[in-house]
Amino acid sequence: MTDRGKPPILGEVELAALPRAAGGLGALASTVRFLARDTGLVRGGRTLLHMNQADGFDCPGCAWPEPGPGDRSRFEFCENGAKALAEEATTARATPEVVGGRTLAELRALTDFELGQLGRLTEPMLYDADVDGERYHPITWDAAIALLADELRALGPAATALYTSGRTSNEAAFLYQLVGRWWGTNNFPDCSNLCHESSGAALGATLGVGKGSVGLDDFDHADLILVLGQNPGTNHPRMLSTLREAARRGATIVSVNPMREVGLARFAHPQAPLELLGRSTALAAEVVQVQIGGDLAALLAIGKAVLEREDAAPGTVLDQAFLDEHTEGFAAWAAHVRALAWPDLVRGAGIDEATLRRTADRYVAADATIACWAMGLTQHAHAVATIQEVVNLLLLRGNIGRRGAGACPVRGHSNVQGDRTMGIDHHPKPALLDALAAEFGFAPPRAGGLDVVGTLEAMHAGTVRALVCLGGNFLSAAPDTHGTAAALEGCAITASVSTKLNRTHLHPGRRALILPCLARSEVDAQAGGEQFVTVEDSMSIVHASRGVLPPASPHLRSEPAIVCALGAALLGDVLPWAELAADYDRVRAHISRVIPGFDDFAARVRVPGGFQLPNDARDRSFTAVGGRARFTISTPPDLTLPPGHLRMMTIRSHDQYNTTIYGLDDRYRGVRGERRVVFVHPDDLEALGLVERQLVTIESTWDGQVRRAEGFRCVAHELPRGNCASYFPEANAVVPRGAVAVGSNTPASKSVVVRLVPETADDA
Repeated sequence: MTDRGKPPILGEVELAALPRAAGGLGALASTVRFLARDTGLVRGGRTLLHMNQADGFDCPGCAWPEPGPGDRSRFEFCENGAKALAEEATTARATPEVVGGRTLAELRALTDFELGQLGRLTEPMLYDADVDGERYHPITWDAAIALLADELRALGPAATALYTSGRTSNEAAFLYQLVGRWWGTNNFPDCSNLCHESSGAALGATLGVGKGSVGLDDFDHADLILVLGQNPGTNHPRMLSTLREAARRGATIVSVNPMREVGLARFAHPQAPLELLGRSTALAAEVVQVQIGGDLAALLAIGKAVLEREDAAPGTVLDQAFLDEHTEGFAAWAAHVRALAWPDLVRGAGIDEATLRRTADRYVAADATIACWAMGLTQHAHAVATIQEVVNLLLLRGNIGRRGAGACPVRGHSNVQGDRTMGIDHHPKPALLDALAAEFGFAPPRAGGLDVVGTLEAMHAGTVRALVCLGGNFLSAAPDTHGTAAALEGCAITASVSTKLNRTHLHPGRRALILPCLARSEVDAQAGGEQFVTVEDSMSIVHASRGVLPPASPHLRSEPAIVCALGAALLGDVLPWAELAADYDRVRAHISRVIPGFDDFAARVRVPGGFQLPNDARDRSFTAVGGRARFTISTPPDLTLPPGHLRMMTIRSHDQYNTTIYGLDDRYRGVRGERRVVFVHPDDLEALGLVERQLVTIESTWDGQVRRAEGFRCVAHELPRGNCASYFPEANAVVPRGAVAVGSNTPASKSVVVRLVPETADDA
């Protein structure tokens, strides 16, 4: 693969030893450093005391739930939550002079980290290729909204796609889908299409509800916690506190993941004085290091071992009463699994049979099991089948709908689950459309719309020519970076409601608008007085979020106010838009009559801690699937690789959250000062003729098209042979938009077949 006669071209990257435990002094020092850099220690520290409090604002990071108000710490935040706050509460300002002082080409030359460091956006800005094809210029709010409405009317609803980020509040999301459907489209691509769409599809088909079935208190009663395809130490650090408490009372934690992660080895709570001095808690009793994509085979193997235990001692292993009363399809599933050969399952999982049987023994020994997972399971071609196999395993012993047990998809952005609850869905349920029609007196469109991948295809085909983004960084979040950039540039108009400049803004359509909005941490003062918004966490708790900081600019508008302004300009006076923007209780009144579970919304959400939505899996009614949970049958994929190739998964560094880059270090993987790295097993480096720090281009081939991402440094790391990993969004350039999960259309970003091609001095 490389010419061994030429010296390798090495790139600069600082490599350090891995810490013994997550959290501890390292987390505390990192928190202090980021606050000092972005907000100032005093201002940032005071603001942190309001984050995740019953009378404060919701963390702009992950959706891990808070304890009840009586059990909540005054310091209910983690290191990455502090980074998220520092990022949005920064004192730097990306004014029109700062942004417009650079050409698009100059802005594109900045890294994502450098773009974020420009600061908070302060005023609306317009890019117009016909006036100045190089820069953004300031524009008034009235002119910006009028221009956007005029462009959408000229193009029509079928040519419009309305994207939503998971940081959007319930109120803004409800208004957004209302405006879009009244306008006539179901084209609602959403960040959930890129992350947990596979979870929703799998759980909806098997349990009848596309959400998890556990509450936070269930972790106090679980005997076994399976953490599947998830790295909570970086992606959901507050979850480590929950796992710590579970481990300390004797629960067993097993990590099933291709990479060994420090965050699941040991955890030192950074807010516990003794643990700051070096004491820590062991978390995972074992790491089952499956190969990338091997989870489905591993789960089938564990299920097979459970069946064999039952066959050896009938009536002692399975929860037969639960299976008989609450499930269907068990006999067919059991026959299928019994027929699978152990050598095939072992080869597919990449794990020895003894380890798989030992995991099955742990499962059988546990009276209550919780299975948690994240994007390590959801972003494969066989993702839906894998998550359905998680459900199969839980059903075997009645681990759905009882204390200390259940399914727990751990969501990313703080309100990605709430957005879907509010109707952000390209395939809306008829009941939602009927309720909208009854409440508002219009006929919502019934035909299915476009998700993210469908929107990209339509943009390339020229049938979607307007993209409006309510938050998020569409370009960096989507697969096929270069193709997505071209698709954006082919639009007639692109518009983004944003707090900071991001890469989507740098590949504008013929016209582009940047519409700056309030952050979660900022006071939202409207004509009706100071307002609050609501969010829904990973465990279906709906609660209020009230900002405490003064807005970064007097020109910022709230997301609900921006959506209402667009509704007024696009649809006219079909609703009292100004009144809805002035008083969010008016929005909540509509929600209470349209969305199930939100009765008396305005009053119930004012109760400290909020309220929990009903869940048919939690109460074992399984209404949407005919009253019985469903076993499903699947076969592991063939993971054979062509010679000289590896299977790559995209991952996050510890200094990022989704596409937001807080810094250039990954403390828990020993990488500092660089993000363009590819982690490879040392033996694979040797077999491929590569050395550590060598510069390579990552190449993938899909449907005859080669995609490349240049300038990556090889880093030796403990992964299964034949596997590699690299950070997104940098590696998204080699993720084909056509490689998607069957049944959810989620990009298969965790399973990309690649080559590592050495770079030469000639390339430079």
